[in-house]
Amino acid sequence: MTMGTLGMVAEAVGGTLIGTDAGFDSVSTDSRSLEPGQLFFALRGVRHNAAEFARDAAAAGAAGVVIEERQSIDLPQIHVADAGEALRSFATMWRKRFSLPLVAVTGSNGKTTVKEMVGTILRTHFAGPGDDAGVLVTWGNLNNHIGVPITLLWMRESHRAAVIEMGASAKHEIARLAAIAAPTVAIITNAGPAHLGGFGGTLKDVAEAKGELFAGLPAGSIAIINRDDPFYGYWRSLRKDISYRSFGLSPEADYRAVEVQASGVRSLGFRLLTPTAGIPVELPMSGGHNVRNALAAAAASLAAGASLQAVRDGLAQMANVAGRLRAEPGPAGSTIFDDSYNANPGSVAAAIQFLAGLDGQRWLVLGGMAELGPDAAALHREVGVLAAQSGIDRFYCVGELTRPAAEGFGPDARWYADVTELAEVLRPRMTADVHLLVKGSRSAGLERLVQLVTGRGDTAGVH
Repeated sequence: MTMGTLGMVAEAVGGTLIGTDAGFDSVSTDSRSLEPGQLFFALRGVRHNAAEFARDAAAAGAAGVVIEERQSIDLPQIHVADAGEALRSFATMWRKRFSLPLVAVTGSNGKTTVKEMVGTILRTHFAGPGDDAGVLVTWGNLNNHIGVPITLLWMRESHRAAVIEMGASAKHEIARLAAIAAPTVAIITNAGPAHLGGFGGTLKDVAEAKGELFAGLPAGSIAIINRDDPFYGYWRSLRKDISYRSFGLSPEADYRAVEVQASGVRSLGFRLLTPTAGIPVELPMSGGHNVRNALAAAAASLAAGASLQAVRDGLAQMANVAGRLRAEPGPAGSTIFDDSYNANPGSVAAAIQFLAGLDGQRWLVLGGMAELGPDAAALHREVGVLAAQSGIDRFYCVGELTRPAAEGFGPDARWYADVTELAEVLRPRMTADVHLLVKGSRSAGLERLVQLVTGRGDTAGVH
């Protein structure tokens, strides 16, 4: 299906078309995976050679290229002052073509899991289980100033709803993303000590940055906020022309859970109460914090038009997202909880709470928590203290950032410089009663540790 013409894009982004006007099927920002007929946006970056990429795009059969400097290539070119801004301008224009529910999700913790939950519920409601055609969902972690526009430019007439994850590491970024996406439903999962340095250094700064999401909501839209979060009142005060719905364990929440029970280490059950009804929910996921995630997803999905039955059936299909408290078999019958995708003090505290509630030996591996600013050492130390107070049996720390965490835990903590050394220590010591939880920021590379300990990968080829 033709997405549009080069002339249309040039007009939308304020660029100049050099060469013959032509149609294109879709867009790309990666010349390595570009397919014939796509429009290539040659983004400039510290390590990006836009001119070289444009030549690669021409060789791959691109329909045209959006670029900042004219190139001597046999390919129509749209010249712009800033290719990244052109991408965002085109995505803004493209989004306006579609009248459909669009759920935006942000927050310090849980946003990717909530995104997947909402996507599964809406697919169940609009298209049927396992059918992705009706619902556009952010793929992976394409949640930034490039990923959000790219996701929106995948939107087609066949879509009946969209779920867009929005991440940020500095103020004003979420406001920009919200302006591009124009959500009809917006979720803030929580505000915690993540990216503190970029936001300004305090939790209030983080809460203000997350609250930027509401600035992009059209009047009459619906905001979903965490009733249990200390910044609930602040977020609710930001707009008077939108509706608010709350979720949480508080009796005052609009969407709340009662009768919460864990079925082993891989499943949770609870009764979901809404303002008008209640239903039993079976959630095949680990971690009590996922009850709140499910409540947020339920509130947003219902606001987007899903039925209560779709909420129940969609949540029943869930599983922990890769790297987010996913249970895997370990050596000698042990269990490994892979929570290596990311970490900040709030999500580590939730992981410790989950691990502390299990029977058997409770072992925790902590990698460094990145982007915490000048309080990084103190926040790592607090995590170590919490692990000790929670009865964690063994505490292993990896990487320079975690030295204060080891000190906070006490003399029984063990510190290692890299994951290879730690994997060699862990494997022969694990037994059937061991629950090993692995948690750290992406930069810590702990997914490699999981691969080495489980035997799913060796040192070579693991990145």
